[in-house]
Formats: sequence, C-alpha cells, structure tokens
Amino acid sequence: MADSHGKHARSEVEAEADGALARLALRFTAFTEKWLPDAFGFVLVGTFVVLLFGLVTGEPLLKRPDDPAATKGYGLVDAWGIGFWSLITFTLQMVMIIIGGYAVATSGPVARLITRLARIPKNPRTAVAFVAAVAMPASYLNWAFSLIFAAILAREVARNVPKADYRALGAMAFLGLGTVWAQGLSGSAALQVASASSSPPPVQEVIKASGHASGLIPLSDTIFTWQAIVATLIVYVVGVGMAWFIAPGEGNSRTAEHLGIELKPLVGRGSPYNGQRLETRRPGDWLEHSPLFSLLIVLLGVVYLVRYFSGKSFFNALDLNTINLILFLLALLLQWRPWRMARAVRDGAPAAAGVLLQFPLYGGIFGMIAYTGISGRLAGWLVHASNQFLFPPLVAIYSCVLGIFVPSGGSKWVIEAPYVLQAANELKVDAGWMVVVYDLGEASANLLQPFWMLPTLAILGLKARDIMGYTFTMFLACFPAALIAVTLLAPHVTS
Repeated sequence: MADSHGKHARSEVEAEADGALARLALRFTAFTEKWLPDAFGFVLVGTFVVLLFGLVTGEPLLKRPDDPAATKGYGLVDAWGIGFWSLITFTLQMVMIIIGGYAVATSGPVARLITRLARIPKNPRTAVAFVAAVAMPASYLNWAFSLIFAAILAREVARNVPKADYRALGAMAFLGLGTVWAQGLSGSAALQVASASSSPPPVQEVIKASGHASGLIPLSDTIFTWQAIVATLIVYVVGVGMAWFIAPGEGNSRTAEHLGIELKPLVGRGSPYNGQRLETRRPGDWLEHSPLFSLLIVLLGVVYLVRYFSGKSFFNALDLNTINLILFLLALLLQWRPWRMARAVRDGAPAAAGVLLQFPLYGGIFGMIAYTGISGRLAGWLVHASNQFLFPPLVAIYSCVLGIFVPSGGSKWVIEAPYVLQAANELKVDAGWMVVVYDLGEASANLLQPFWMLPTLAILGLKARDIMGYTFTMFLACFPAALIAVTLLAPHVTS
C-alpha cells in the first residue's frame, strides 16, 4: 500500500514537472486516443462534411453542365464521381515515392547513418526535440524521403532512449510535413509556378498580369527570397522549441513497450535483415546476387537524367516522375544487390496501403470542391473580407482549412491559384509572396488531418489517434508563428 501511494505521489510530481505545454499535449492526446477515428474514418467523415457544406451553401445535389468538357457547374454527387479517380496517377506516384524512400532509408549506408544519429539524444526530452530538429530539414530537402527517414529514425531513437514517449517521437517524425516541406526543394506550388509545363495556362495568364512577362515565377522570387527563408527559420525554431516543451517526463510517457511495439535494431545483431543472404547454388541465383545489372540500370538512368536536365533549370525541371526515378536509382545503388532491392520494396509496400485505400476518397472530396461552386464561393468570401495587409494571413488560414479536405499541395494549388493570384493583383500584393503564404498555410493543415501521416504511422506501428494530440499542440504554436511571419515579412508591391 505504501509503495502504491509512493508511486502515485511520484507520478503527480512528475506530471507537475512536465510543464503546462506537456500537460496540454497529454490532454489532447488522451482526447484523440478516445474520440478520433483512424485515418480511414477521418476521410469517410470528411466526405460528408464537404457534401453537407455544399448543400447548405446552395450547391445542387444532382446536376450536369451542358458542355461535357466543362470543369465547373456539376452537382455534388456528379462532382464526387468525376473526382474519385482524378488522383489515380498521383496515387501511383505517391506509392512509388513511399516505397522508393523506404528502400533508400533502409539501405545499409543510410541505415548506418540513422543508427549514428539515433545515439545522439540521451534522455526522453532531448530525444523528442532531436527527432523534430532532424525531421524538418529532411522534409525541406524532400518531403517523401523525410516521411520514411524520420520514422525509422524515431524508431531507432526510441530503442536507444526506451523511456521516451513513443507517441511524441512519432508526431515529431511527421513534423516536417506540417511545417516547412512546401518551402523546400520539393514544394509543389513553387515548382509549378516556375515551370511552363506544370503551371496551367490560366494561372500563367494571371501571373503575367502581376508583372512577370513570362507567366512564370522563378524560385528566386518564391522560396529563395530572404523573407521566405526567414519565415521558414522562424517556424523551424518554434517547432523545435515546442517539441522540447511538450515532451512528457518518464512518469507520463507511453513507451514503445507500453504500446506493445517491438523495436528491433536497424543494423547488426537482432536486425530483421541481419545474416539474411541468398544462397547461390544455381546459375540463376547469380543474377539476383550480383550487383552487375543493378549498376547497369543505374548507369542507364543516370545517362537519361543528364540528358533530361541538360539546358534546363534543375529545380524547374524537377517533377514527381523525375524524383521517383532518382529515388529508384539511388535505392538500387544503395541496396547494391537485386535481391536486397526486391526485399526492401516488399517490406516497404505496407506503408503505402493507406494511400491506396484513401486517395480515391480524397479525390472525391477534391471533385466536390473543384468542380462545383464551392471553391469560388469561398474565394469570394475571402476577397471581400481582406485588404492588402490582411490578405496574406487570410490566404494562409484559407489554405489551411481547405487543406484539411484536399490534402495535396499540388492539386490544391491548381484550385486556389487563379482566384488567389487574381485577388493578390487587385490588392497589390506580390504574387511570389503569395506562393510562400500558400505553402506555409497548406503545410499546417497536415498537423490536423492524418492523410500524409499514413506512411510514417505504418513504419512506427501507430495509429493517427496516437499522435494527433501532439500534432495539434504543435499546430497551436507553429501556425500562429507562420501567420505572424507572412504578415510582417510580406513585401507589398504597387502597380
């Protein structure tokens, strides 16, 4: 009895020692664990939230425009059906980028790098902050790679610091997708407006009206402006600081062991890959074991990429297909032997299961917003409620809200760009800065809905409700920091 009373007293003291932010994160996490559905349930509910919103705002339920080539004027049901498979190409691209990222991250050289990094933090609080500090720069370089890299890093950190809260580590592994990814080298909107082949003609016409005669906005006027870099650094510092403060102490942590998750070493003894080799008893086995043909494929791909990028701006020519090819070739090279590559793809495939299941439904949500009057109606409200000073933060808020229902930076930019840039022209706000504003607002939505969490969650063995209390707490700090940054740093221009 005395021992039980002592443990209870220690738990209360530890809870107080955690601080207000850590206690807030724990309360949010307790709520999400009890009340939030899994990611699939979230998209099911989201579908009918958008449907009801459309009905309440006057959208017809059943309607087809006279012109079969029209992209507006559909009823909600017809728009949902048209949109259902609209992301099918994007779905396969995402599946390949997840599996390719997994194959790179689990290769010997990268696995050894992760193992070394995971030894740096020594206690639960520094472990959580460290994962956040690494995950955000990784997402700045490439968001898809960071989803896998940071998740594997979080697992290895949890193995080295077993008393760290596993849920908090999982949330921090995803943090880059909710903060700085769109400001980085793989940001969809910035890459689209910098490339004639990626930016739709209507968007290019609006950009021409803003003063860019080519109809394009180079990266030097969007993510590489000093204002964009400063805004990104502000969000990064706030994110790492919050990660430090919300990490619970040992008395309130739920470790991987508490959650029934087994953490095997990434490399060395006990690793799932340790000691596994193919026996080369038959001549045919040699093909799977020899790196010869892997190297030949890599050589073939490198020659193609050199020719593809020749005479082009690297970042302007970079698209999802090219990123996937680079990841595939890099994975082949790092895995070295064909049988290792095949194993990595097989082991990484489950991480893409949620994407295959949910992307069509998100396509339906996209359709209900894009092919009806919902997006235009929302834009009209936005323009009427803003002025030159308020327009950037209002667009950031709008992009965040819309991102909850259309969680694709590239697809959502196509929806927003025409009317957002047109309104920016009317209000004398720089078009390049509005891309930055969109990026920061759009990324923040990922902290509120589980769509992009799926690959990370699959690797960690967690569910969305396990980490969304922490991601919501991070949102309460990172999103206001982004709003302040886009408001105070906005380079207003005049015609």
